[in-house]
Amino acid sequence: MVSPENFPDPATDIVRSASAEGAAVLAGGCFWCVEAVYKQLDGVTAVTSGYAGGSADVADYETVSSGRTDHAEAVEVRFDPAKMSFGQILKVFFSIAHDPTTRDRQGPDVGRQYRSVIFYADDEQRRVAEAYIKQLDAAKVFDRPIVTEVKPLDRFFEAEAYHQDYAERNPLSPYILFNARPKVQKVRTYYKERLKQA
Repeated sequence: MVSPENFPDPATDIVRSASAEGAAVLAGGCFWCVEAVYKQLDGVTAVTSGYAGGSADVADYETVSSGRTDHAEAVEVRFDPAKMSFGQILKVFFSIAHDPTTRDRQGPDVGRQYRSVIFYADDEQRRVAEAYIKQLDAAKVFDRPIVTEVKPLDRFFEAEAYHQDYAERNPLSPYILFNARPKVQKVRTYYKERLKQA
């Protein structure tokens, strides 16, 4: 696998427009870890943990955790397009936030709810996502093919309050120490110039 420092930029991206806030809905394993990665980046205005891919009646943690719904644990990343593009959001998703070559699993978490998905809001996001996956596969950035699904976003459901900012609020939890913290450190190492100023 290519190191994050040599990870290619998307050849196709959405032209930046400072007029409206952007939003990306991504699923890449446990939402605590993905949320922790994006919260550090300058240009990211908000990150919300939640569920996408299924219906409202089963959008709760206990039901989604059973693995018997169509939901995946997902995050909604809101960003300032003048500072960060949709393509750059995807670059972080593929290079650090998760392993896009593992189907229905990330680290110790196994099940459909942990699958890799980009939920696109419009045709532009779909075009950029599909083009970037093709670009990464063609460049053999990973040792195995990317299994990330590209699906239309029907609706994003915000998760229960105790899931929001979980890694930040529970930094010494063994799960966070072993799974989220290494990703947070990777962002600080490889995306130093993109970190929010304290």
